Amino acid sequence: MALRDADPAEIGGYLIEDRLGSGGMGVVYLARSASGRRLAVKVVHGQYADDDEFRTRFRREVAAARQVSGAFTAPVVDADADAPRPWMATLYIPGEDLGTHVRRHGPLPPARLRELAAGLAEALRDIHRAGVVHRDLKPANVMLADDGPRVIDFGISRAAEAAGMDALTQTGRVMGTPPFMSPEQFTSPHEVGPATDIFSLGAVLVYAASRRGPFDSPSPWETATRVVEGTPELTGVPDELLPFVRLCLDKHPKSRPGPDELLHLLREGRLPDPRPEPEAPDPEPVRPRRRRRWPTAVAAGAVLAAVAATTVIARAGGGEDPHDLPAGWHAWHRQASDPTAGDPQSMGPSEPFSRCAIADKALLCAGDGIMAARFTLAEGRNTWTRPMDPTPAETSSAGGGTIIGARPGAVYVFGADSTDIKKGDEPQSRTRYTVQALDPDTGKPVWSTVVADNIDGPGPEYAGAVVTPAGVISTYGAASDSYALLDAAHGTVRWHHKLPTGADSDCALTDAGGRPYLLCRTSDDNGDHPRTTVARLDPATGRPSWKITVKGTLSLLGHARGHLVLGTDPLMEKLTGLTLIDTSSHVLTTVRLATPRNASGAYVVRDTLYLTLTSGSVRAIDPLTGRERWQSNSTVEQPGPPAASATRLYLASPTGRLAALDLRTGRVTGTLPGRDDGDSSSGTTTAAPVLSGDVLYVPYGMRAVYSVDVRDL
Repeated sequence: MALRDADPAEIGGYLIEDRLGSGGMGVVYLARSASGRRLAVKVVHGQYADDDEFRTRFRREVAAARQVSGAFTAPVVDADADAPRPWMATLYIPGEDLGTHVRRHGPLPPARLRELAAGLAEALRDIHRAGVVHRDLKPANVMLADDGPRVIDFGISRAAEAAGMDALTQTGRVMGTPPFMSPEQFTSPHEVGPATDIFSLGAVLVYAASRRGPFDSPSPWETATRVVEGTPELTGVPDELLPFVRLCLDKHPKSRPGPDELLHLLREGRLPDPRPEPEAPDPEPVRPRRRRRWPTAVAAGAVLAAVAATTVIARAGGGEDPHDLPAGWHAWHRQASDPTAGDPQSMGPSEPFSRCAIADKALLCAGDGIMAARFTLAEGRNTWTRPMDPTPAETSSAGGGTIIGARPGAVYVFGADSTDIKKGDEPQSRTRYTVQALDPDTGKPVWSTVVADNIDGPGPEYAGAVVTPAGVISTYGAASDSYALLDAAHGTVRWHHKLPTGADSDCALTDAGGRPYLLCRTSDDNGDHPRTTVARLDPATGRPSWKITVKGTLSLLGHARGHLVLGTDPLMEKLTGLTLIDTSSHVLTTVRLATPRNASGAYVVRDTLYLTLTSGSVRAIDPLTGRERWQSNSTVEQPGPPAASATRLYLASPTGRLAALDLRTGRVTGTLPGRDDGDSSSGTTTAAPVLSGDVLYVPYGMRAVYSVDVRDL
């Protein structure tokens, strides 16, 4: 690459000979030392030179890179973080980077892929032994040298031992290259450790084998979603390396092997496939372990459910550690404090929480007029509780509140501020509705955006809201007649559009398979010929990526194996069949049930449709065929939405009665009785339990939660 007139003749006493490339951080030059040694000198862009935080990070980059031996990397020769434009010189590694080589010559053959896997595992072993996490392992940062691959560019690495103490890592920034990032880099970037490089290693090997990443998508948002929740595309990876790659791409960081374990597997030539084996009918379910001891094969890792609409999917209980419990955990039960206690306007029947979610190592719950309440995971301490409406008006009806979703550093909730006004002889209530991002640690608003302001009109809870990596998509406008994207960092409205209008139009925002959808149900002027339109929204613009209209008044029940699953509300009429939409081809199909079913709840969890009755009966149905897999009496009356691990389904009642059912057979494998402080008189559906590691957090009763080690069920 030819030098330009503006390029310097020398940097730090090193003569510049050529340009090697440029990127977001700076320009890389080929230079030569006085002794003739060839160096790669990275000079940061001038726009960063006045940024004190950047200089601090660059200084740490240099310090981190110096700790690595250089046997499998490009060793640091010299650097100056205080220069007008900071620079760092490393030994020049001749050869192509992996990305360039694959683009020019195609995928690597199996023998070279195995050499690459071993070389990168050795490099990561060297890097991690120095206490460093690279955090941006990608094809462009792998040089194919004559003596094996070298890992370069520690541009966003950090010392592992300082991860929990570094204030610069607590800003919620997501740093890396999306197609090769790990799930935790999107969901909890301040907790990233060495296991993130192992995930990236798996993604790099897939690229080297197939010329594409395992989660590639034209949209960065879809790429991020696929990394966190999707199944990797491994076509092109040789059979002998598939188990190796699957182990690296485990969603749960604690279930990924370390570099030494990977090298052992390659040397021994025995690569166990981590996919779960079929279970025998009678023995207890095999539970996955936190840390693999080879050659044990264990089940798949956790799937994050930060934006799940009604169900919670989590890693199977059981740990090889031998426990996967928060430090200092013990079984607990707590009730959230009432932030409006003593206010006569808040008096009335209490209800259970409507939804709970894990956020920043705490359990956040909402409902019954509570915007959010925080419980510590280990002891259940209720450290703060915020009301949805801090000053309820006499005539207000602001709604119950719910958790919209969460990301590192923020939990998204609804708020309301009601005031009494006089309009004629009748008192009325004017309510200003907001979507708020709360700090999970303190409960204080990070931002608050008004999304509706009306008199006795609907609030955003009615039509829902959806969390995406870009922010929150919520109904918007004085009469909630539009929808808008609220920026994740500041709550700024990035775009907004009118909701579709028409006779008896009824629209709601929801998500399925980690993607946002707008569901609108309409009919003609006489209320006849109902139809439902499903539109997938592009978070970047708010416009539909595609939309399909089907006959009937349908609800979106969930997502299963690449299909949206729609059906009639089983509470209103018997469910006779399902409508499926292939999310890739958009082909519409219908599936008939062998027997029409009524149900009090219908939930798609882990690719299975579960129909529940107030009596406790549960039916498991394959939504793609309509075939009933099993029917069971859970012993749980008035069950709420279920949670599921890789092996068991968990159902809880409003009183806190809990049952665990084998996913394959429906057999009840464990129960807990209801609690004395629970109350089922209202018949209100309770929030789904939340499974995190080996602990199940069960909402019940009046704004109460208890926790249990699922291995004790």
